[in-house]
Amino acid sequence: MDRTSVTSSNIASIGYDENSSTLEIEFLNGSIYQYFDVPQAVYEELMRAPSHGSYLATNIKGNYRFSRV
Repeated sequence: MDRTSVTSSNIASIGYDENSSTLEIEFLNGSIYQYFDVPQAVYEELMRAPSHGSYLATNIKGNYRFSRV
């Protein structure tokens, strides 16, 4: 999955596959997580958010199934 680099104190890059509704987050520590069944609108809001990490913590973690890659 292609990811876009972002400016964040915790996140290195963010990717999204619209066919599977999978959000992929690469953290600065090198770990990669995939979140499943994430609507495209949520991905778009994440990318526009002033703080990607805060948006992730508030709107994605705990709300979507995930797996460490």
